[in-house]
Amino acid sequence: MYGSRWYRRCMPRQDVQAFLERPLTAHLATVGPNVRPVWFLWEDGAFWVISGPWSKASGEIQRDPHVILSVDVCNLYTGETKQISARGEAELLPWDQQRAWRLLRRYLGDDANGWDDRFRAYMRGGPGCVWIRLEAQEPRLNDLSFVPSDRT
Repeated sequence: MYGSRWYRRCMPRQDVQAFLERPLTAHLATVGPNVRPVWFLWEDGAFWVISGPWSKASGEIQRDPHVILSVDVCNLYTGETKQISARGEAELLPWDQQRAWRLLRRYLGDDANGWDDRFRAYMRGGPGCVWIRLEAQEPRLNDLSFVPSDRT
């Protein structure tokens, strides 16, 4: 199965940056184990994820900061299959409204008036709202893309 036809390529740094600028969903795994889909922001060599009273993630990270974050795509029609994983100790940081704006607008667009009420509430922060930060030294983009068959 893993013969000479199966391989993965690590992509150049500029490809990593371009991949992480796309509004993709990541999966954040905390000790428990618990895995949840999250929106993320890639800034200053770290993944940033919003958390608050609606999520158990911040409490889990307080108990044990070891996490894994994975961002991936798999498109059967185009064959694009790429993945980045980062693991390490996450930290909880105080709310930053400007960072929240940068994260939310990449997924929802610039017109906050059109956003769902809960996302506008995230912008204001509030009790229990924090940032989960996971530093990732030189994240690697694994490219497992393929040429799709006629079936797809």
